[in-house]
Amino acid sequence: MLTLKLAELQVGYTTIALEFSITGKVPAQITNEIPNPLPFTPPAKLRIIRRCTLFLSDPSQNYRLPQLSTTYDLFALRPTTEKALQLACYSLECDLISLDFSIRHPFYFPIKTIKSALERGIKFEICYGPGVLNADGGASRRNLISNATQLIRATRGKGIVISSEAKEALACRSPADIINLAALWGLPQERGTEAVGREARSVVVQAEMKRRSYRGVIDVLHGGEEPERDPALENSNGSVGKNKRKADTFDEESAVIANAQKPLSKRQQKRQAKQAR
Repeated sequence: MLTLKLAELQVGYTTIALEFSITGKVPAQITNEIPNPLPFTPPAKLRIIRRCTLFLSDPSQNYRLPQLSTTYDLFALRPTTEKALQLACYSLECDLISLDFSIRHPFYFPIKTIKSALERGIKFEICYGPGVLNADGGASRRNLISNATQLIRATRGKGIVISSEAKEALACRSPADIINLAALWGLPQERGTEAVGREARSVVVQAEMKRRSYRGVIDVLHGGEEPERDPALENSNGSVGKNKRKADTFDEESAVIANAQKPLSKRQQKRQAKQAR
């Protein structure tokens, strides 16, 4: 595991997610199965977040999604049926919808269903690791290209996050390689850059806001302390003046300049002409 994380750090990543997968019934006592602290010492520049991926097969089963979402830093759903995909897109709360792109799904990705998840702020994840290793003679690679192309067509390239799901160091690729790989799926270069950078970061930030926020408040930056008063703005009795300026605050030179710049009225002009005569 340490070799894999060092490999991801060397190819240009500063934040990675350790994944714990749950298949079937969720246990009654939900705990974070990823140890903290970790059994190895990660590099100083590497940030590690803990992620849980739940395989969703039976929509009628209670999976205790709120408890899982608060226990882990990142929570993802992996639907295995069409009904599970519709339920995840329309109603279930999660940070990511991660489909297995290495297999051939017996259903399509409806545009209306995918769009409803994007409107709720849920991103879709494409994992390229199984397709890169190609351990089954090319079937996973073909399925990856076909499924990724279908998802990109349904989302129009928006709301997509590309990750490795790597179990070996050989499955890790640099961000530039991933952008070129996504171009083969039909994802434009600017969308591919967002899928590796901005979209992935937004998922982590949004998940953190869900855990820490309460009624829209994330952090209190000002505790309501009384600001310091300026003695120059206070009156002699200690009260602060309401934008009132005293006559003695003007010096004589400023008063002369102000009077000189002020235009004369007609009455003053007649008086000055009379005095001159």
